[in-house]
Amino acid sequence: MPQANFAYEEVEQSRFGGATVAVFAQTPDVTATLSEDVADAGARLASFDLYAPDLQLPADVVVLDCPRLDAATMAALARLDMQAASAGAQLVVSTSMAALDDVFGCLDQANVQILVEPTRCERVIALGRALLKGPRMQVRELSDDDRLTLLRLTEQVGEIASQLDRLAGATDDDEEHGFRFESPTDEFRRESEKRLIAPARAPLPDPRLVRRIIHQRQLRAKYFDGGLFADPAWDILLDLTAARAEYARVSVTSLCIASGVPPTTALRWIAQMTEAGLLERIEDEADKRRAFIALSDRAADAMARYFAELGKDAKRLV
Repeated sequence: MPQANFAYEEVEQSRFGGATVAVFAQTPDVTATLSEDVADAGARLASFDLYAPDLQLPADVVVLDCPRLDAATMAALARLDMQAASAGAQLVVSTSMAALDDVFGCLDQANVQILVEPTRCERVIALGRALLKGPRMQVRELSDDDRLTLLRLTEQVGEIASQLDRLAGATDDDEEHGFRFESPTDEFRRESEKRLIAPARAPLPDPRLVRRIIHQRQLRAKYFDGGLFADPAWDILLDLTAARAEYARVSVTSLCIASGVPPTTALRWIAQMTEAGLLERIEDEADKRRAFIALSDRAADAMARYFAELGKDAKRLV
């Protein structure tokens, strides 16, 4: 019985057959592994030299492995980042924990997935996500970013629908009882003035209190499996709340550690929370190659009000 031929030429007909993926790694063995994964995905493979002085974007998806960074590598990453952003290409960059802050600082424009000391499985997953988002893909699955956007749109549509219902109710009431022009009452004026005055913002909590809560959360790992309590979004918010109250800047490496989950997982949460408007990327004015993460004003206000409610509950229990 003749065996089926699974040669690379036949894989061209697979889902990713129209996409081109360029790979670059600082070591030959990682280059070989990346090349095998691209071939298994059915995409066309292209190699390139990251350090070429006339480097041009080589593919729809670029997969890099840069565990060590120097000035030349940082300059090349920044140039590739600008080209990928202009072309709508996808970047997958793996690095080490020691180089994470520098890599994060270089990549601020393109659609990029940053992996920290990833396993081969994590690289394959990131490659699949990048291929699904690639410019040549006509149909793709919803990404985490898409789900967040859809959630926000759903909430906005719900708010609009509620406003329309209220307007419709007011119109029906006017038709039933008749409508007439009259001077506004004093009560109406007072209510209008209240709406024009912005509500006072609650102050941020004492950072010592937040640090104590963080320490208490970390103590659980001494007595139970830490995986039982993984809550990276809340740990990130707590750490950044304390830092904001302390007027301290937080690097992406420090925030990954504070999240209590592996760095690659933490980076995905940071990206989603930034997309959702909870976090902001702050460029270092003294060193353009560095960037920090901070709470957005909206998130800081929400955290302040949350701790204010906790204070009220504590007083009621006394």
